[in-house]
Amino acid sequence: MNAVVTPSLASDQEFTLSAGDFERIRQLIYQRAGISLHAGKQAMVYSRLSRRLRETGHRSFSDYLQALERGGSDAEWQEFVNCLTTNLTAFFREDHHFHALVDDLRARGTKPVRIWCNAASTGEEPYSLAMTVVETLGASAQARLLCTDIDTKVLATAQRGVYPADSRGLSPERLRRHFMRGTAQNAGFIRAKPELSRLIEFRPFNLMSPNWGVLGEPFDIVFCRNVMIYFDNPTQRKVLERTHAAMKPGGLLYVGHSENFTESRDLFRLRGKTIYERV
Repeated sequence: MNAVVTPSLASDQEFTLSAGDFERIRQLIYQRAGISLHAGKQAMVYSRLSRRLRETGHRSFSDYLQALERGGSDAEWQEFVNCLTTNLTAFFREDHHFHALVDDLRARGTKPVRIWCNAASTGEEPYSLAMTVVETLGASAQARLLCTDIDTKVLATAQRGVYPADSRGLSPERLRRHFMRGTAQNAGFIRAKPELSRLIEFRPFNLMSPNWGVLGEPFDIVFCRNVMIYFDNPTQRKVLERTHAAMKPGGLLYVGHSENFTESRDLFRLRGKTIYERV
């Protein structure tokens, strides 16, 4: 990774984030999560990690990073990763993918289907997938969704399945069919119905882990959307190779609108708009 030569943030900040501190943070998050932070992310890093300094009682970024490197607990390393991951999501985001998914599910008929959503975030994408499965194949569909994320805090939100009633991307019909409305102190919130929750298993998983065997049997469909944009080219290739190995031949890989893997034609061939078929 290239050295950072940007100056420290302004001295009127509560803490000082030096160029050296920022470079250490870049290296640590790359090692732990494969995320490549560019030099323009100093303000974001300061905003997110300064909360950990306050909560852990450290007086400087240097002290915090030193404690982390010399004997940080698994829990604190997880907090470090949680702070630096980005979670932008919504129900039925990039909805052309869900129209394509309907066609694929119909083509499979009654055959069991195994789907992996590997950036579950706060759960909107997993529940969108579950709604699509139920609407296409019925509530008794032979489908299993494994939904993972490296960020344990957003995954806990996904597990609860509770959202504001005015969440973007949900039609009135889907609200009625798939969610229960809260009352009294829960007014203004909705909870996913059991017919959706029963399809989904939420589990923490780091794409940098060497042990992908814990994911179980090969997948028919993988949603890996807007994940690779945070990785450099060698990391992208490594994740694509492991994803390929975790999928059935002919399986479909759905990616984000700005992601393009035509250079990995030995692994995946373009099938549709940001949809690839496993070779």
